[in-house]
Amino acid sequence: MQIATWNVNSLSVRLPQVLAWLAAHPVDALCLQELKLTDDKFPFDALKEAGYESVAFGQKTYNGVAILSRHPLSDVVRNIPGHDDEQARVIAATLATPSGPLRLVNGYFVNGQAPGTDKFAYKMLWLTALHRWLREELQAHPRLALVGDFNVAPEDRDSFDPVGLKDTIHHTVEERQHFQDLLALGLTDAFRLFEQPEKTYSWWDYRMLGFQKNRGLRIDHILVSEALRPLVTACVVDRAPRKNPQPSDHAPVVATLA
Repeated sequence: MQIATWNVNSLSVRLPQVLAWLAAHPVDALCLQELKLTDDKFPFDALKEAGYESVAFGQKTYNGVAILSRHPLSDVVRNIPGHDDEQARVIAATLATPSGPLRLVNGYFVNGQAPGTDKFAYKMLWLTALHRWLREELQAHPRLALVGDFNVAPEDRDSFDPVGLKDTIHHTVEERQHFQDLLALGLTDAFRLFEQPEKTYSWWDYRMLGFQKNRGLRIDHILVSEALRPLVTACVVDRAPRKNPQPSDHAPVVATLA
């Protein structure tokens, strides 16, 4: 089976691209971030026609996350339990797959703006709350994948300019430590299970020919639990949608499980 994550940067704008991508890549589950629409405007019917059950957690103008699945969904959780947050950033659900239940946690992680700002402090608190909750989730759901736009480039090789961008947002020691803390829970970066082309990124700025010059960051990730790790046979970034007219600034990341 295949699970994918994609920050679409407005589903109302890019629904045709999502439907076209799903027709060409009929993954078992697709997690979306930055819906930028409320639940009453979510295209449940269009996705159902494409063969996908959906659960969504939207927000006007900003944020918003959803899980699309070819398998029945249950036990849906919106945002981090016990963490007061007005922003729609997390949705989790259990997929009833033929090989057993699979817990998907889809997150649009806080950007953080810049070190020393209130938004960065909010990011640190949010990441701490996520870590606490995921420890509980992993105990309850051994077959778990944490996916989404993490807004963290975990290593220097995940950035087009690790020297020039050192200690800036997405590259700070604090953010990278939080990423390592997630791995320490028993999660594995599926992308790094395999030899990958150098300078492989999942996000490119719209400005200054970012995509054309491959001035990107790898900030979209799929982390898998110890129970799922032996099943992962591939994990790739699909750059093709970034070439679309009016593309999202992110590309899908797809993991294949045996």
